[in-house]
Amino acid sequence: MNALQSFREMFYGAEGSGEQTAALFSSEISRRFLTGFPASDGFVVITKDHAVFWTDSRYIEAARQSVRDMPVEEPENMAVQLYRFLTEHGVKKLEVEVSRMSVRQFRRLRQRMAEVDVSEDGTADDCLAALRCIKTDEEVRRIEKAQRIAEGAFGRILSFIRPGVTEKEIALRLDYDMLSHGAEAVSFETIAIAGENTSKPHGVPGARKVQSGDFVTMDFGAVYEGYHSDMTRTVAVGHVSEQQKKVYETVLRAKQEALSVLRAGLPAAEGDKAARDVIEKAGWGDCFRHSTGHGVGLEIHELPNLSPRSEYVLQAGNIVTVEPGIYLPGAFGVRIEDMALVEKNGCRNLTKAPQDLIVL
Repeated sequence: MNALQSFREMFYGAEGSGEQTAALFSSEISRRFLTGFPASDGFVVITKDHAVFWTDSRYIEAARQSVRDMPVEEPENMAVQLYRFLTEHGVKKLEVEVSRMSVRQFRRLRQRMAEVDVSEDGTADDCLAALRCIKTDEEVRRIEKAQRIAEGAFGRILSFIRPGVTEKEIALRLDYDMLSHGAEAVSFETIAIAGENTSKPHGVPGARKVQSGDFVTMDFGAVYEGYHSDMTRTVAVGHVSEQQKKVYETVLRAKQEALSVLRAGLPAAEGDKAARDVIEKAGWGDCFRHSTGHGVGLEIHELPNLSPRSEYVLQAGNIVTVEPGIYLPGAFGVRIEDMALVEKNGCRNLTKAPQDLIVL
């Protein structure tokens, strides 16, 4: 079943979504999920029996060659053609992607759609988010490929890290390596930080030079056919102190404990708790200041979250990061991150990079 069919099954099975209701998607991410085609402009409209992808002249030829599940059209006037389409198919209610539409866009759409109830109840958003949480085999394949590209870069960067190189040089080398080995983009701005800067969970690479005795934390990922990977490794340079070693081992145990409990049916908050309990029992609970993980797919951060506040119950097909950390301000920090595919009776770790402490 493709994304369009899956959406129809869920949306028209939802309470209140009758045959006279249509869904409109305007965001780049949602359009790509539904059509498989990347474009910076366009709209997808779906009714119970019809669908159309409107895009402009920059993409029309490529889209018609690529999109198989719905017709592709180039609108002369989007508002006019949308209203005509809705009228032709007897649509009385239009569900819009309110989580990704500005207030101004919503108001203008409502003004132009006479006799059509333009709804802001979020049903279309909720259905698509629920679908995107469960990865298909093809989506898993793309994420794994992205991860292999990132892991290759990690393996090669180790020989480059030494006293005297800067954080920025490490980040740039990682980016170049991923892009030159098959990535279409990097997943986000690569984090490569050293020494006292590793106590900042999202530190920005700068001119600081690596020194002997430093931890170096690298958080990075690759994009392959639209899908992201995400990994973090912390390595040591020259030598480590007993405190550094103890912190590293605690974070590693926390990650392993979380991975050991992940399974379909587990509340996501329990996945977070499994990692957090290890760190709290070791006495560093106040030094773990973010959630344990998040979903990964067409976006680098998507549902579900492994968070103390999450109300989500994990399902087979979820892909989540597991990335506990301990951060000692002004001293150092450690974060270790894997991606896991949730399965019926456990999870499959999609990250194959070494996890034991590496001293360069």
